[in-house]
Amino acid sequence: MDLEKYTAIISSELGINKASVFNTLTLLESGATIPFIARYRKEMTGSMDEVVIGRVRDRLIQLKDLDSRREAILKSLKELDKLSPELEEAVMKASTMAELEDIYLPYKPKRKTRAAIAREKGLEPLAKIIISQKYDDPESQAEKFIDEEKGVKSVEDAIRGAEDIIAEWVNEHTYGRKRIRQLFEKEAVISSKVIKGKEEEGANYAIYFDCHELLSKAPSHRVLAMLRGEHEGFLRVSVDVPDDKAEEILDRIFIKSENASAKLVRDAIKDSCKRLLLPSMETEARGWAKERSDSEAIRVFTENLRQLLLAPPLGQKNVLAIDPGFRSGCKLVCLGRQGELLHNETIYPHPPQNEVKDAIHKIKSLVNAYKIEAVAIGNGTAGRETEKLIRAIPFDKDILALVVNESGASVYSASAIARKEFPDYDVTVRGAVSIGRRLMDPLAELVKIDPKSIGVGQYQHDVDQPALQKSLEDTVVSCVNMVGVEVNTASEELLTYVSGVGQGLAKNIITYRNDKGPFKTREQFRQVTRFGEKAFEQAAGFLRIRDAENPLDSSSVHPESYHVVDKMAKSLGCSVKDLMLDAVCRSKIKLDDFIDTKTGLPTLQDIMQELAKPGRDPRQKFEMFEFSKEVHSINDLRPGMKLPGIVTNITNFGAFVDIGVHQDGLVHVSQLADRFIRDPNEVVKLNQKVMVEVVDIDIPRKRIQLSMKSQNKSKN
Repeated sequence: MDLEKYTAIISSELGINKASVFNTLTLLESGATIPFIARYRKEMTGSMDEVVIGRVRDRLIQLKDLDSRREAILKSLKELDKLSPELEEAVMKASTMAELEDIYLPYKPKRKTRAAIAREKGLEPLAKIIISQKYDDPESQAEKFIDEEKGVKSVEDAIRGAEDIIAEWVNEHTYGRKRIRQLFEKEAVISSKVIKGKEEEGANYAIYFDCHELLSKAPSHRVLAMLRGEHEGFLRVSVDVPDDKAEEILDRIFIKSENASAKLVRDAIKDSCKRLLLPSMETEARGWAKERSDSEAIRVFTENLRQLLLAPPLGQKNVLAIDPGFRSGCKLVCLGRQGELLHNETIYPHPPQNEVKDAIHKIKSLVNAYKIEAVAIGNGTAGRETEKLIRAIPFDKDILALVVNESGASVYSASAIARKEFPDYDVTVRGAVSIGRRLMDPLAELVKIDPKSIGVGQYQHDVDQPALQKSLEDTVVSCVNMVGVEVNTASEELLTYVSGVGQGLAKNIITYRNDKGPFKTREQFRQVTRFGEKAFEQAAGFLRIRDAENPLDSSSVHPESYHVVDKMAKSLGCSVKDLMLDAVCRSKIKLDDFIDTKTGLPTLQDIMQELAKPGRDPRQKFEMFEFSKEVHSINDLRPGMKLPGIVTNITNFGAFVDIGVHQDGLVHVSQLADRFIRDPNEVVKLNQKVMVEVVDIDIPRKRIQLSMKSQNKSKN
């Protein structure tokens, strides 16, 4: 593989130093993960962050795919005996997949086309005569090609066949396709119309029943909505450019005179546009519009997922978790500080049973028996009613009562992971456990659930699934390694996402931990089956050991740099532990004294930051939140109400906010701030606590419109 060639291209496109790009490509090709490269190889990459390294990796994959296709095309052309030096040069110079396919199109094996049939009739020489436009009487030339045995019975037959061949030439003309592609990129309009008779059934797509806009400016969510409506059979979607402009572009390429032959060429151009070129380009334009929309939707999804995974954890507390319900009751589980299930039972405080006194007695008893410090209440059915009940109980001590977003808990409860963790319990118990654990540590619990089921996406089932899966996995890996993993308590699922570990090695770590007991040093990782040198290099810095023999084992300092910290401590005549505890001691260190061929200033600065706060969780501090006590259902809402809420989902067109009525309200992007907002992420983040004003309520459709504009909040 020509890394130098790829380096030159990527460096130029992304505006990054060539040496940094080359080193990054080399690391990626050696199997290094993005988190490892970003955290522990800053000297080699010029301190690229994960986002930039991801772009380098993705562009490398694209360039490899391009070269793979290039080789396949060259092989095909050789087999067809069509590969001239000029054609080979053109193939080698092609810089995009579209350009490459355009070059190959005239030689690509096809089904039997009208042009192919005309060629079988011997009409290609006539097509060449006509397209040369030297004759003002093409009919006299066509007479020479009449051959009843071949099916050419008249001048009209001959000319029609020649025009079919010219139409194919027009369609396959590399420069012509490039110019028409540019026309689509600039002026294509995407339109959607309702299919007759589907108006009522497709009412959800009413705003797209007669919709059209410039494709290059169409927001991703509208493009995806139109395409979904088409897929579901309610809409007819088209992507068009003005026919006259397309024909004018092609006329300038092919028309050389103003005689009768030129008129036939114009007719062939019109036919080519209608039958071949424009439909082909429409398919291509729909493809890149879908790809662009997918990319934007995936970006929104992954940003939401990142914010959700990095939500502040409550930490190690004894938790009473409640999965609320009416008729089926509220499932209670008591969890220990490590999230272990200690007890479960069911109470029925709500209709139809209304066993309120018994429920309160059981809850108080469990709180005392298991030394409960916090109550986690799922935000689904009966969630607000259960929260009200909990807050009304006079506990003997202060108890945190928190509503938890339970999206995906039911998916987890029915999963193989949940069955493996709790084989003797039903789905209701498992769901309640998930609710409690995601309060304690959202990241550790949510990695067990398919990200597409967490409820923070936009059209996640419509976008390119492999691309979505790759981006989601990148996001989970990034978050897990950013936070770090306590190896002695982590689940197999969490360990799977650690840099260099994966599913097989995660199982081996759990097996070793179960057989040998907790890890005491990072060096013990080498004793785990298949935990080789490469895995140790990639993973060791992200796996933490609380209260380890070596204090650095609980930090993000990589074992490869331990000798540097030892050297620092020795230079000051103190221990590593003293160095970590004493800020005055650390202030005496001159980093330049410790730079060598392997350790540069970026790594030394990271080491110093980590020594100051070893193993510090980078997530924000947990904050309490309470919904308004005035509202419990959508029927309680009135325009003008000002209510606290939590941002639950962010899309291109606005943010959804939970205000505690079982139905999230929408703050449209135009209502997020007093200024113009292009991206809602400029203003809000997932799980952010916000104040909103109710603008409108549509009870039959269960839709709530909210605003965060300050002028709305100032109204009486």
